Amino acid sequence: MFETLLSIIFVYVFIFLGYLAKRIFKEEMNSKTLTLFSVYFLQAFVTVWGFSTATLSTEHLLVPLYYIGIITLILLPTLFMAKQLFHDPKERAIFSIAGFVGNTGNIGIPLGIALFGMESVIYTTLINIANVFVVYILGVYIYSRGSFSIKKSLFNVIKIPIIPASIIAIFININHIEIAPQIQEFFKMGAYAGIVLQLFLLGTFLYGIKIKTLKKSLLIGILSQKFIIIPFITAFILSFTTLPLYVQGILFMEMMVPLAVANINLASLYDCRPKDVTALILLSTLLFIPILFVLSEIISRYYL
Repeated sequence: MFETLLSIIFVYVFIFLGYLAKRIFKEEMNSKTLTLFSVYFLQAFVTVWGFSTATLSTEHLLVPLYYIGIITLILLPTLFMAKQLFHDPKERAIFSIAGFVGNTGNIGIPLGIALFGMESVIYTTLINIANVFVVYILGVYIYSRGSFSIKKSLFNVIKIPIIPASIIAIFININHIEIAPQIQEFFKMGAYAGIVLQLFLLGTFLYGIKIKTLKKSLLIGILSQKFIIIPFITAFILSFTTLPLYVQGILFMEMMVPLAVANINLASLYDCRPKDVTALILLSTLLFIPILFVLSEIISRYYL
């Protein structure tokens, strides 16, 4: 638990540095430029490096497939609910996808180590990679639809470089192509830079946000979806699978991590109320701290 709290503290340090930079330099610190640099350059490094940390096997591949399958099953009725609850296309887009884009990397991986041990790393890494596809296919399309047509939104998905980078990384992994240590170190440096920039970017968006202006129905809807509806349905679906309880627990945990900073990238990139999305990420991360102790108790009682 101490390691988990320490990891979260480091996360907040980088967020604070981003906030401080924006507060000092204001308009000179261009958040949109940072977003473009993160999405179109560094996030590809994060993906390629992630695939190089573990060798894929059939047994391991079941876990990210379950992760994507559960998200797809819950997402379909969520899209219908969004149309009924929100008339504004931007609010509809945020409600539809934000709760499904969890922080499976910066929080999910260290949290897995703290709750399940080092054996969880291969599973949390693969889930984080699966989450990349959720973010940069479903996420890009739905956030884009808040501002663009269907045709333009599909084009936005195709031109994101992280998708072809992931395909190349999977090809290298399953064919056991050796990567020189120097090249691996190069990807690792880029990946770490991408993670830090993500957190820094969140801090820049926190400057000047007003939580009071956030629509209450959107706030309550997404936080309820993230911490009540998604975990409950996940546990229910997993109870019918043959996965070991240990693996079920890892999947359950990953579904409960707070909203990811990647939401800001997409909301900013496609002009889908990035300030509102930033406020939601901040609140979900703060709320996750007390929830963490409840999550720890549930996992120790039912999954270990």
